[in-house]
Amino acid sequence: MDQLAVWFAENLGDRISPEAVVFIVSLLPILECRGGLLVASLLKVSLWKAIPLCVIGNLLPIPFVLLFLRSILDFLKRFSLFRPMVQWLEDRGRKKSAALANGEFLGLLLFVGVPLPGTGGWTGSLVASLMHMDFKKAITAIFFGVLLATLIMSIVSYGLLGMIFSAAGV
Repeated sequence: MDQLAVWFAENLGDRISPEAVVFIVSLLPILECRGGLLVASLLKVSLWKAIPLCVIGNLLPIPFVLLFLRSILDFLKRFSLFRPMVQWLEDRGRKKSAALANGEFLGLLLFVGVPLPGTGGWTGSLVASLMHMDFKKAITAIFFGVLLATLIMSIVSYGLLGMIFSAAGV
């Protein structure tokens, strides 16, 4: 993920505003607010500007994912070309949802909020969708999870990793 975030910073940072790059990166699956904050620190966007950009960018697609993902996956499964990809996504979501079955709200919040590979708002939405979790409950857990991830990654990106990248001249 770090390499992808650095790529966005290097290739878009001089073409559009640094704030727009941070917002765009935060919208993307896999990168989300974690990548957005890393890009923000690399492009020297102040933490106080970066946080709302990352949170809004990360949360913007989530209601749509929660509302429409199940229907889209069901539709795509009808086509042999997409069936393996959909099956892989569903299997991955089921594996993640098994761990969240008990205490689904707190489990989803922590799943989204602890910045580990394969976690985040997009995957949390997939898991909530596959668990048929109540929309309000899911969106609330994901919202607080994104805030937690933003807090953790702010410390990492503007603290330890920020110092390492600054010292390396990136």
